[in-house]
Amino acid sequence: MPYRFVRSWLLALLVLGLGGLSMPTASSAEEAKQQFGGIEAGKWVLGFRAGFTPLTQQLSNNFDTSIGPLVNVQGLYSFNTWFLAGLMVEWQRHGVSVERPDVDLGHQDTVSVLPTIELRPVKLGQFSPYVNMGFGVNVNSFGEDTALRISPSNTFAWRLGWGADYRLNERVALNTEWAYKRNDGHAHTNAGRIDDWNASSFGFLFGAKLYF
Repeated sequence: MPYRFVRSWLLALLVLGLGGLSMPTASSAEEAKQQFGGIEAGKWVLGFRAGFTPLTQQLSNNFDTSIGPLVNVQGLYSFNTWFLAGLMVEWQRHGVSVERPDVDLGHQDTVSVLPTIELRPVKLGQFSPYVNMGFGVNVNSFGEDTALRISPSNTFAWRLGWGADYRLNERVALNTEWAYKRNDGHAHTNAGRIDDWNASSFGFLFGAKLYF
């Protein structure tokens, strides 16, 4: 087949292919802009969730903990279609025991107060995925079941969460969220100080949110 004939066909196919590519129009660009963001601006969001929480590691040398309950409430305000800020308060409890001898020592309670920001980049139908982050304080306390007295320190709290809302209507959404929270400090006992008292945890939450 002559070279010029092949070249002519290749040029023709190239021209047809380029002609089939449509440039984005102003309307499509505006539509994409409107779809960015997972919430309406100027909305208050109240969340009420509960779930369970295991520690990320052993609490301390020779100390074991149980998977405990977790309760979380939050209030956020959407400043635009993708950025929210507000406050989150979270409570959790873990039973604490020692391995040798096998003795239940009591339970540690943690109340975390966390100023929080949240990003919602997209909305997928009725689903609104998000990521949030909070910094604050873990207020730790201990309820003893034995003569050993334990006083865990209050610690710096850093929490990172991922989740999604499923909007049932304009006011109510179902919610699920997974999070990591740092709670690393020390504890004083009547037997001495424990420097590696680490109650950092994962949280698994399920509940509802109200929009207004």
